[in-house]
Amino acid sequence: MSRFDYFVVFAEMRTGSNFLEANINAFDGLTCHGEAFNPHFISYPDRAETLGVTQAQRDADPSRLIAALCVAPGLNGFRFFNDHDARVLDIALPDPRCAKIVLTRNPVESYVSWKIARATGQWKLTNVKHQKSSKIQFDAAEFTEHVDRLQAFQVLLLNQLQRSGQTAFHVAYEDLQDVAVMNGLAAFLGCDARLEALDRSLKKQNPAPLSDKVANFAEMEQALAALDRFNLTRTPNFEPRRGAAVPSFVAAADSPLIYMPLRGGPEAAVTAWLAALDDAAPTALQTGFTQKTLRQWKRRHPGHRGFTVIRHPVARAHAAFCDKILSTGEGSYAEIRQTLRREWKLPIPGGAPDADYGPQAHRAAFLAWMGFVKANLAGNTAIRVDPYWATQTQVIQGFADFALPDMILREDDLAEELAILAAKAGKTVMPQVPEVTDPHAARLRDIYDSEVEDAVRQVYQRDYMSFGFGAYAA
Repeated sequence: MSRFDYFVVFAEMRTGSNFLEANINAFDGLTCHGEAFNPHFISYPDRAETLGVTQAQRDADPSRLIAALCVAPGLNGFRFFNDHDARVLDIALPDPRCAKIVLTRNPVESYVSWKIARATGQWKLTNVKHQKSSKIQFDAAEFTEHVDRLQAFQVLLLNQLQRSGQTAFHVAYEDLQDVAVMNGLAAFLGCDARLEALDRSLKKQNPAPLSDKVANFAEMEQALAALDRFNLTRTPNFEPRRGAAVPSFVAAADSPLIYMPLRGGPEAAVTAWLAALDDAAPTALQTGFTQKTLRQWKRRHPGHRGFTVIRHPVARAHAAFCDKILSTGEGSYAEIRQTLRREWKLPIPGGAPDADYGPQAHRAAFLAWMGFVKANLAGNTAIRVDPYWATQTQVIQGFADFALPDMILREDDLAEELAILAAKAGKTVMPQVPEVTDPHAARLRDIYDSEVEDAVRQVYQRDYMSFGFGAYAA
């Protein structure tokens, strides 16, 4: 027997509640009936009734609709905001047979998102091509009211749950992108079904940083100076969390060094150096690790050091484009290439580039590619976020789930930094590092300008901020 008769998602406007509802409804046996107690409609606009209960009947007696939820097939629930019918709180909060889910979001982000939605009239987005955007004016008094209202409601929920000895399932806006958290929510609700992937029909409407969405951003910063906890300059991160990618790690033939590659970086140059360090053939390098065999390797190599190499975002984005999308050779992504040409109108040839595909065409194609990557990293495309164009920050965070690199080297200073690494491994002589480690550097120089730099910076702000990258040195 289930421990719950129904559930309620306590949320607010622009906290991701539509996305959460879509994923709850993806579980067999769970149904969320929208804003069932919104005073202006029942569940959804233009809906006449929910589970046979009309809006007039609900308004006359809210317990009637709750009773209908309890007897409907499966486990049923609804979303509830602070301005919905307060009588429902008197019924649901003390009831231990009602499962409570609390969804929260940074109040600054939810406020700005709400203002944009009001300005554009766009409250949901299912196709990124129809995205509307607008810069809003921050109103300090209005925001204060917004925060006071949210905080008062959260305190009410907390106190009522404490007094009745109940606990809720808490979900942050950022958790909505984690299928494991959604499966945990299903387990909390007593549902045996599990999701392999999230429902992606709804898209993030405003994935840009706050500084791009608020016209008087400096004024907002000043008004909220005492509320530094809001982290206003944070770049939103909608990338999926990544695993440690242990099978991609490469260990030296003899030296206690292990290379943790970042796809799209100078892998060929680094692996060649790693082999030459022990006067070994490239085939002598150790690859194909599992977490178990990597632990065994570490035990056999006391004093081991792991390292990775970061590349300037412009060069890395360009390398991913050239190797995986523009190219039609082995290792390229043929299906993604075809989809980008068909759906995203990426201006690249149907086959391998020929003499007619010059620098001007290449520049236009690369800028179009960056437009796709921006939407892709924001979770607004059906195409996977591939390691070749995922942010380096996110990939390194994935490494940390199992093994942090001891050193993060930079391609621009590779010879000097590899020399330090070799010395740490007890080497007195090290192989030479090629002066040019990016095979696409010449082609990139032909197209690079401030527009290219700005396009990449918009997409990879996390990497620029995390690693202190300046403009690309063409």
